[in-house]
Amino acid sequence: MNEAEIKKRTQETANKLFGKGIKADPPYKTWREFDKELANDLSKFITGNLYSRTVLTLPERQMITVAVLAALQAGEELRLHVNAALNVGCDPKKLAEIFFQIGTYAGMPAVNKALAIYREVLQERGEWPIE
Repeated sequence: MNEAEIKKRTQETANKLFGKGIKADPPYKTWREFDKELANDLSKFITGNLYSRTVLTLPERQMITVAVLAALQAGEELRLHVNAALNVGCDPKKLAEIFFQIGTYAGMPAVNKALAIYREVLQERGEWPIE
């Protein structure tokens, strides 16, 4: 795949994931402030290559991503990826279930933090409460 095709895939995938919902700056913007070239390389790898693979669907990738970020208590990234998960069609009730599931392995503080962030994202999107 040539550079133009990777750039196009990167933009298309980023738009699917982050094109609507909450207004938050993606980490990419911070990366660019420090190293524009490296930021572009990271973005092309993560969004253009990894997230564009078809072994897993975007909703499956996002469910995995939010589970890991919740377990790590990575709040800001979780906020961004919960929104992305909703953007690509993840079932809101399944996302809540994922957050409860991590309690066994990451503890209830991780569950509580994830659910609080999730509720905030849903409120910002006008999708709270979950039906």
